[in-house]
Amino acid sequence: MTERKKSPDDLTILSLDTCTESCSASLLIKGEQYSELAVVPREHSQRILPMVDSVLSQANIKLADVDLIAYGRGPGSFTGIRICTSMTQGLALGQDIPVIGISTLQTMAQAVFDDQGAEHIITAIDARMGEVYWGQFIVKDGLAELVGHEAVIAPNLVNLTLETDASITATGTGFDTYPELLELASNIQIANNIKFPDAKSMLALAKQGYASGLSTSVDELAPVYVRDTVSWKKLPGRE
Repeated sequence: MTERKKSPDDLTILSLDTCTESCSASLLIKGEQYSELAVVPREHSQRILPMVDSVLSQANIKLADVDLIAYGRGPGSFTGIRICTSMTQGLALGQDIPVIGISTLQTMAQAVFDDQGAEHIITAIDARMGEVYWGQFIVKDGLAELVGHEAVIAPNLVNLTLETDASITATGTGFDTYPELLELASNIQIANNIKFPDAKSMLALAKQGYASGLSTSVDELAPVYVRDTVSWKKLPGRE
């Protein structure tokens, strides 16, 4: 793979996500952001590429001008994760563009900080089958950092490890399905305007990840299902 020798601040970054009910694409170039988002369950495979084309067109650049592609790596819908990773594979492969996977839960936490300035955040996506995808985050230097591990877990088994003397903000569909999660502490408030990951909230996380050496070639693209029983071998072209 041709190495792109740019500083993180000079990168042109394309991000995309289809891991939940929402579908989004965003572009960062020279400090400017261009974004598209729609909540369109079951339409991701038809909508994501036009969104990518739209943000590239708004910035008046081509895919070949992109230095890094950030993709929603999960957890989330199995089908949505496969769509996101296969679309990323297709976009990156032809232009030899490095890629970086960003957690959907971390992306949601970042959105809460960007929108509200909250620094203690819990995220829960309805995982069906009586479970949620769960993550806890603390914001440091403007970026959401995972506390512990992401998990798929029954709501009654969730253990809150964040300090409860500070205000905690909750985000995600898991709190709609299991409102009892809001009773884990007395100071939890819900971010009602943020339900799903948005590709624009991936951009700062992607820049940090690139600076930390976490980007890879497209051959090392790695979705995260959390449930061990699901393999990404279902991706086209994988054996």
